Amino acid sequence: MKHWQETSQIVGRVIELAAIGRRAAMATVVQIEGSAYRRPGAKLLVEESGATRGGVSGGCLEADVREIAMNVMREGRPRIRHYETGADDRTVWGLGLGCNGSVDIFVQPATSPDTLNVARSVRTLLAGDAPFAVSTLVRGPAAPLGRMLVTRDGPPAGSTGTPGLDREIARRAEALLEAGESKCYDIEPAGVFTEVHIPPPRLVICGAGDDAICLSAYASQVGFRVTVIDHRPAYLTRDRFPDAERIDRRAADGLEGLPLGPRTYLVVMTHSFAHDREWIRHLLRTDAPYIGLLGPRARKDEILDQIDAMGTDRLFAPVGIDLGADGPEQVAVSILAELLAVRAASAPHHLREKDGVIHAG
Repeated sequence: MKHWQETSQIVGRVIELAAIGRRAAMATVVQIEGSAYRRPGAKLLVEESGATRGGVSGGCLEADVREIAMNVMREGRPRIRHYETGADDRTVWGLGLGCNGSVDIFVQPATSPDTLNVARSVRTLLAGDAPFAVSTLVRGPAAPLGRMLVTRDGPPAGSTGTPGLDREIARRAEALLEAGESKCYDIEPAGVFTEVHIPPPRLVICGAGDDAICLSAYASQVGFRVTVIDHRPAYLTRDRFPDAERIDRRAADGLEGLPLGPRTYLVVMTHSFAHDREWIRHLLRTDAPYIGLLGPRARKDEILDQIDAMGTDRLFAPVGIDLGADGPEQVAVSILAELLAVRAASAPHHLREKDGVIHAG
């Protein structure tokens, strides 16, 4: 879900730079094997000034990728780079990082006319709520490298310049969209990277107290689209919640128009027993996969007893993972950790206790 947010920021910046006549190059992780910090689709934007945005690793590859990006801007030709991140410094393109993996990164001009046209289409799609895919030629004949094709409901946007190849890429992209999978593959004589964009989940925070500020900020940073709700207008200001997608004044009985559904997560934290009770009463009627409630277990039991909902297993209360949290910042980390674990259908545990690779697939 981080890719949706990161792509939105990078695409927006690309369009801004093009409008003032400045160049940039975009690096994208297109394939990994073994251990890797970022997943396929992760991006780094390098501006001609040297400024960067995003990332393709934990910081170990960025300096080299930045130099390649500067060359791509000067030459106007895309390049693909293969990194072996094992411990052997003598490995070709190896950096001696000891990560026991490999990463392929495709670097292309970001403000060329063809790329810019696709960027505008992508920006429009990122403002919506439907999945789509972007396919890029990353290997093969030099002339069409970097050509991009956007697949969604309706005719594809962009073109590789070869109608038959466009049709085959669109067919493959539709299958990957159905599977929700980004993938690098070959359609002779070309290598194609299709990046699938799935709209990120929403987090609705019911209560705009001071502790909600940290939760809204952290959740936005990891990729949730955040809505903050409260019945008190003085609490609902952009100064307090600058990263929230939406701030909304309403009471618990006014659910109409809220982004509720199977991709929406809910946290109730008004610090008022009566308001929390009414929010829980109404939210339990939705099909949201996660409803969290701040406060001790006894308070939760009293709320459920009063609304005749004892025995429900849909309420995460007390909300959060047991981290020994103290203070609003740590409580927000605890709640966010639980949200991510529920979304991934993963039982929280130490990574050192996990067998095999960290990321499946």
